[in-house]
Amino acid sequence: FACIMEGLFFYVGFVQILALGRQNKMTGAAEQYQYILRDESMHLNFGVDVINQIKMENPHLWTAEFREEIRGLLQKGVELEYAYAEDTLPRGVLGLNASMFKEYLRFIANRRCQQIGVDVLYQGATNPFPWMAEMIDLKKEKNFFETRVTEYQTGGALSWD
Repeated sequence: FACIMEGLFFYVGFVQILALGRQNKMTGAAEQYQYILRDESMHLNFGVDVINQIKMENPHLWTAEFREEIRGLLQKGVELEYAYAEDTLPRGVLGLNASMFKEYLRFIANRRCQQIGVDVLYQGATNPFPWMAEMIDLKKEKNFFETRVTEYQTGGALSWD
């Protein structure tokens, strides 16, 4: 559950909005997504720790059949999330396209497999979005009430004519 729900689903949406933020578009939304991604990463890490602790305490549960079942669930998760990528970016936009997300999802699924000790699903999968690593590792904290809005135009930049 943790590896799929917290560590795979929604990553297409995260990349889409965070890519806009990297281009100084929708920066407020992108910042909120950074915080959500950070929280999801913490949930994922907790889930991975729980899985590995259960494996350590109950090695008899960690059978080859169970590992294959987990790999199958991760593979299904990749397929579902990729279908979302195809639906949201059928022709691509802003340098992003669905095939990039397929590779990214495969890369992430392999990482989840490695984190819990099952064989990777997609040999040779690479990360087309290396900048996402810094987004995931974000340690930024700030007081919302002390921030200053800088995205609005001011003083006569627009007219009613």
